[in-house]
Amino acid sequence: MMRDRIKIRGKVTVQVFDQHGKLKRRSPGFLRRLFGLQGQFMVQEFHNIVTREGDALIADALLAAPTKAKVTSAAGFIQVGTGWTGNSTKANKRCNTPTGSMKALDAGYPALNAAFGNTGDTTLTYRATFAAGTLSANGINEACLLNGNGTGANCLAYAQITPSVNVTASDTLQVLWEITILGQ
Repeated sequence: MMRDRIKIRGKVTVQVFDQHGKLKRRSPGFLRRLFGLQGQFMVQEFHNIVTREGDALIADALLAAPTKAKVTSAAGFIQVGTGWTGNSTKANKRCNTPTGSMKALDAGYPALNAAFGNTGDTTLTYRATFAAGTLSANGINEACLLNGNGTGANCLAYAQITPSVNVTASDTLQVLWEITILGQ
């Protein structure tokens, strides 16, 4: 008997750039200060969870006439927040404690990582850039990927950001989301 198990895996990369477009560094910890080393770059990768709504959005997209909006360049948004709790992440429909405004996906996103038939053709990439002056928050520790910015929008995926990041008004925050679909 053959069984097919479909898995959906996600990865979220968060980067913070300073006013000159260079990656920012965290303040060095005790050992790094002791040895005269700089703090680590503010680039972190995290796993995410495709939410319950996300599972339903994927199933809906396979219909001949889908009823829900896809996460597209015209209707895709990323929201960040400061309220990660670790509770019911599969059921999340938004960030627990949103901060700033939702950000529309950057031009050209979503995109496949490779052309059809090539390695990487099962990975979709979504990216939003919170430009300098659009966000100022300490303790950003959650993010979600949505199919709109209104109250009826659905959450495709949710992620914890750890360690949390701080963004000043002169910084740029970039969130890159990859979702890979694997049949096994």
